[in-house]
Amino acid sequence: MNKEDLVVKEKQFITRAVHAGERADFSNVNSVVTPIFPSVGYTFADSNELDAVLGGEQPGYVYSPRYANPTIVALETAVANLEGAEAALALPSGMAAIHLALLGAGVRAGSHVIAAADVYGATYTLLQNIFTELGATVHLVDVLDLAEIKRILKEVPVTAVLVETISNPLMKVADLPQLAALAHTHNARFLVDNTFCSPYLCNPIRFGADMVIHSATKFISGHGDVMAGLVATTNELKNEMVRLNKLLGSSLGPFEAWLTHRGLKTLPLRMRQQCQNALTIATWLQNHPKISQVHYAFLPDHPQFDLMHQLSGGKGGGAVLSFEVRGAGKPEIFALMDALQLIQPATSLGDIYSLMLYPAISSHRTLTSDERHSLGIGDGLLRLSAGIEDAADIQADLAQALEIV
Repeated sequence: MNKEDLVVKEKQFITRAVHAGERADFSNVNSVVTPIFPSVGYTFADSNELDAVLGGEQPGYVYSPRYANPTIVALETAVANLEGAEAALALPSGMAAIHLALLGAGVRAGSHVIAAADVYGATYTLLQNIFTELGATVHLVDVLDLAEIKRILKEVPVTAVLVETISNPLMKVADLPQLAALAHTHNARFLVDNTFCSPYLCNPIRFGADMVIHSATKFISGHGDVMAGLVATTNELKNEMVRLNKLLGSSLGPFEAWLTHRGLKTLPLRMRQQCQNALTIATWLQNHPKISQVHYAFLPDHPQFDLMHQLSGGKGGGAVLSFEVRGAGKPEIFALMDALQLIQPATSLGDIYSLMLYPAISSHRTLTSDERHSLGIGDGLLRLSAGIEDAADIQADLAQALEIV
């Protein structure tokens, strides 16, 4: 741990977001901001030093980024700090992070995995197609049905339980403390995709998670200009993922790491505004005659409002909400999205810009129509990621677009 980490370790979240991971000892390169180190190889004073570093007997860098890179280590240090984890591993995408976390947790042929049924569409397909084809058995369950999860844990040896803190796109809130207790009682690893909350709203490790996964493309980087993934976990599990990744070669580049770390520094400021905007828009949509249902975890009538309040310490329900346009199908939804002027119709979330997505053709496109509808993802469902614009301007744009329907 460098001097800077010792200084910021006990500071408030917003201070740690700015300073964590910075100003490591780079041989007296006393820069305020961590430099970008693009070098793949590193030289040493002699072969004995190279041997010591390769053997783990001495700190240092030997081959970047597969083993380690100073710019990437700075990002990993910062995220581990903000998540309250021993360590973190940076990867080139959120899906790479999900995939490697499952492998690192021990999922192999013959393993059983419990996963929330309404996880992100690509996660759903990874589990149902790739891992199933490789010999794992995947049990998709309603994350709110603790009795069913308990039943499966009792009946088969489960290797991993995977949930999202807030589900995408129906905004169900996972009961992290109870799920962690159930998983650990039956010797299963508990994995939490914390992308929608970010470390600012929730630290799942505090509630018993073994691995916390992020698509850092979203809120952590926050500006829609870089793709990255992260897993925050224990030193032991990180070492296992590093061992696997030396063979898989799924490495984040130093330029992407630097951009992600730069974005991370304003995370609390952005999330505070985005949560406020999302709540304002969700409350307004609840009273709109063309909206039949609003899904947002910080609305007082949301079934898990109290749980979300507990997990976030009252800081908010996130920046993402979804809503059903009354009686709408694909033609009406397309007309609405084409009418947007400020809100960008884009297949992402977590940016400083407000973004609108139609799950049926994007995040959950790989699911059949029957699979989508069984999960509650209908043809009139839209997902909005609130940006940092003025809430009145976001609302006005939605209002004029809804007039088209």
